[in-house]
Amino acid sequence: MIAAMACLAEGDTVIRDAAELKVKESNRLEVMVNCLTAMGADVEERPDGMVIHGGKPLHGAVIDSRLDHRIAMTFAIAGLCADGETEILGADCVNISYPGFYEDLKKLI
Repeated sequence: MIAAMACLAEGDTVIRDAAELKVKESNRLEVMVNCLTAMGADVEERPDGMVIHGGKPLHGAVIDSRLDHRIAMTFAIAGLCADGETEILGADCVNISYPGFYEDLKKLI
């Protein structure tokens, strides 16, 4: 979620010392860079993290969650901040950790 928020902030955000994210349910660093880039963000992958050059508007995209609930939740929120429609493939994987996520998100908007 920090990477998604950083896309909307002014300036550069550096995420480092996060190489362990490459060996979780998915390579979260690579997935985050690819998905944020698909939404129009300016992101550079680094061996242990990423650099997000913020301040560019996001646009809708088709996002593959890779069945990682954290990625699905992040891009559900990022999609609300983007122009256009965002589709999340495998969106139901959020039920692993937060079965009421989408209902709660709807209440907030």
